[in-house]
Amino acid sequence: MGFVGKSIRLVLNTIPRSVLQRVAGWAVPILGLFYSGKSRRCPICHSEKRKFLPYGYGTVREDALCPNCLSLERHRLLWFYLMNNDATRETIKKQPTTLHIAPEVCLMREFRKIYASKPQNYITADLCSPLADMHFDVQDIPLEDNSVDIVICNHILEHVESDSKALSELYRIMRPGGFGVMLAPVDYSRETTFEDDSITDPKQRAEIFGQYDHRRIYGKDYLNRLSAAGFEAEEIDYAAQFTDYVRTLYSFGCDHLYIVRKG
Repeated sequence: MGFVGKSIRLVLNTIPRSVLQRVAGWAVPILGLFYSGKSRRCPICHSEKRKFLPYGYGTVREDALCPNCLSLERHRLLWFYLMNNDATRETIKKQPTTLHIAPEVCLMREFRKIYASKPQNYITADLCSPLADMHFDVQDIPLEDNSVDIVICNHILEHVESDSKALSELYRIMRPGGFGVMLAPVDYSRETTFEDDSITDPKQRAEIFGQYDHRRIYGKDYLNRLSAAGFEAEEIDYAAQFTDYVRTLYSFGCDHLYIVRKG
């Protein structure tokens, strides 16, 4: 791990998330000036770089963070899927009511462009982020039953006390015929999800769970947890559908996509 990677990890682990959300938009692109080139391309902002920046709270991943729009591997993979899948692309173009929880800046910017003529239909939410329209706990969503067409909730469920309660709420607010994206860090070497709330020391939790604020390590049963909430859940190894060249060009990583639907 080089100097930049160590520095980014230090910043992530010492500066409050709310502060990072305010300054990252101008600070990270400055670093990007040192990465000029054309070996990497971001499918979200379409910028080209020699490579992406390293990123990670614990284990630092090389070639991860786009210095222009702040996208990570999973964001680029997801956006590529949404915009290249005929059904999802056409649905989003109609600007249906969309709830984006813990909105990633890179995706939020693009959604706001798409929803320019109906901004009220794109709702962002977070527990405390200054970037969000609404603030609430995903385990207790203050929205009516069957009121949202699309739900985007990525890398949130590993943080909450009860993921089953959060999923129940997400299912409740989704309209029949709606769909959602619910990505999570999954350890594919594990058959089942690991949880242990008796581990309370932040340093120990970081060592075991990857981050001090993670409450579980999802295993291969993550899909079953989505289905148990009532969703029709689909796991897609989307990156595997492309050549090595394409995967490297966009730095897609190897996460799977998890798409849910409400019948």
